[in-house]
Amino acid sequence: MLRPLLVGIVNITEDSFSDGGRFLDPAAAIAQARLLAAEGADIVELGAAASNVAATPVDPAEEIRRLDPVIAALAGTGAPLSVDTSEPETQRFALARGVAYLNDIRGFRDPSVYPDLAAGQCRLVVMHAVAGDARAESVDLGANEVWQRIEAFFAERVARLERAGITRERLILDPGMGLFLSTRAEASLRVLMSLERLKRAFGLPVMVSVSRKSFLGAITGRAAPAERDAATLAAELYAAAHGADYIRTHDPAALRDALAVTAALAAEADATR
Repeated sequence: MLRPLLVGIVNITEDSFSDGGRFLDPAAAIAQARLLAAEGADIVELGAAASNVAATPVDPAEEIRRLDPVIAALAGTGAPLSVDTSEPETQRFALARGVAYLNDIRGFRDPSVYPDLAAGQCRLVVMHAVAGDARAESVDLGANEVWQRIEAFFAERVARLERAGITRERLILDPGMGLFLSTRAEASLRVLMSLERLKRAFGLPVMVSVSRKSFLGAITGRAAPAERDAATLAAELYAAAHGADYIRTHDPAALRDALAVTAALAAEADATR
């Protein structure tokens, strides 16, 4: 089994649900990005606008102001960079800076940026969210309805992006997790259990982002996101074993170690059969 690529998260924000404010200073963000790469992140993702329910909107000019010095310091010096943004202006900025990935929680719904995306080379993480907005929302939906929405969303969005001249090989699907799906933990669990089904349906790689998400808190009773790392690791290992090609995480060191042990156990089991 191939190991998924690990995407380390750097939130250059005031109010991210997990670590808001810690890396708002450019020097702190740069240091954290380098640490994540050293600890095993294959890709480092920079986000300059929080997407949790209580987050304050950030305009594109502010996103770019936060991202610019960090990208300038990191470009070409280590792990490939991804930028997490739903703003076309910020996406154009990131494309011009040569990032390797763009991640849009609204799934690139604004057609005004499609010519720029088509002319670029970076991979595009097309994320599904039930609200279709730049923030998570508290929506009470059952697991079956969420899954139906995921299938319909990707069928429409992948086709639309291809019609715009964006090659299918550049696309990565992210079905969403936590409050991007539903207030019910069962919705996220159903999606995790269906990753291989999603890959069969569309023939595209899948990214999973369970790190410290609300559904893990609902299952374990851990209210504080920072207390959900053990639950995160369990969900990430499940995702890795069931088809995830990319795992977006706050703690790549723990996940890389856990995956190494899992691989060693599998190799030993094969050798002793």
